[in-house]
Amino acid sequence: MECAVTDAAQQSSALDDRRKLTSAFETIGSVLAMIYAMSIALNIGAEILGFSLLLVSSGLFAGWAILDRRWTFLLLQAFYATSAIIGLVRWA
Repeated sequence: MECAVTDAAQQSSALDDRRKLTSAFETIGSVLAMIYAMSIALNIGAEILGFSLLLVSSGLFAGWAILDRRWTFLLLQAFYATSAIIGLVRWA
């Protein structure tokens, strides 16, 4: 019986850790995506910074998608990462 309680506690702890990680990925990825969007929209010459932030943001969102097993969202992040790489190549 004690083993079952320990297993349940470990599973709960792992779930809490995963939630904290996905929350951090979501929050940081969102802030970086907002900075990316503004840096491009304002046309202030920060394209390299903006596309770099987009690439990091899509990586964080991809991590979130993998942890939550959201495969369509992961596919979307692959598209954003590709867009970021194209932007970096074109503006570098």
